[in-house]
Amino acid sequence: MPRYWDLPEASGGGRTAWGLYGSDDSVGRINLLTPQRVLDAVRLVRKGTTFALNAAVDEFDPPLDSTRSAARHRYLEVGSDLGVEDMDDVLDDYFPQISSQWDSLAHIAATPGVFYNNVSLDDVKTRGANTIDHLAKRGIVGRGVLLDVGRAAAQGSGGGVDTSHGSISLSVADLEEARERADVSYSDGCIVLLRTGFIDWYRKQGIATREELHRDLHAPGIEHTEEMASYLWDSGVAAIASDTFAVEVWPPDMSESARPFGLLHRILIGQLGMPIGELWDLDALAQDCHVDGVNEFLLVSAPLNIRRGIASPANAIALK
Repeated sequence: MPRYWDLPEASGGGRTAWGLYGSDDSVGRINLLTPQRVLDAVRLVRKGTTFALNAAVDEFDPPLDSTRSAARHRYLEVGSDLGVEDMDDVLDDYFPQISSQWDSLAHIAATPGVFYNNVSLDDVKTRGANTIDHLAKRGIVGRGVLLDVGRAAAQGSGGGVDTSHGSISLSVADLEEARERADVSYSDGCIVLLRTGFIDWYRKQGIATREELHRDLHAPGIEHTEEMASYLWDSGVAAIASDTFAVEVWPPDMSESARPFGLLHRILIGQLGMPIGELWDLDALAQDCHVDGVNEFLLVSAPLNIRRGIASPANAIALK
């Protein structure tokens, strides 16, 4: 694979991986999850423990994004001649991105109207280019790597930094400190899970704080820099997921001086083809990794097969 600085320059700034996996590619870096790498990841299962990484659908209520509404769950009493109750579920006004989820490569454009691999908005909506069903049809299975930046920052050289809330920007050095403390290395096609402690903090908050987050969200995440984009690409990362709202620090920096990296989604998704997972529940996994000192595992995720869909619940499980 070419290094980041060997990739072609993008018209809007930064580098682009368009065409690297073919002109019709819709999964980007997930192409790195080859059969051999899946087999290598399967060998990481040694003690048979499993960790579901999915927060409840209604965990974030009101939703952290003020443009999204909470799902309304109701029962549907179907009725039948079976002699027992026959019940179904209905979710009304369900936004797949209000809880643990994957962003597909159709989630955000690299530049206005132009998505990953030079795809137009019409291509997304009518042809299903870059949409979540491409990831669903193959599944996401590979070697997961946990970076517990929350624990590393609390114990590290920064003097006890709390990364769990507020617009805390995590640098390449912060990720490297967490990686070194975990004694884990990257590999081509690995899926990085980044724990800041945000969900654990959120669960302890009352309704006043939750409503304030809904109105004016500030959340931790990786910094808005080209150095970060280069670091993730050159590390061989196929995808990145975190326990935060956007993986990147929020709110974005939309100033002219910060472009195009002030909204890192545009670079990671739109230009480099790297799916992003958000609001994953990583606390139990992180605690187990801390106890046994093993910060790598088999990661299995089955996005919903929504034709021409933009995002999906993560449906993710880590196996150790």
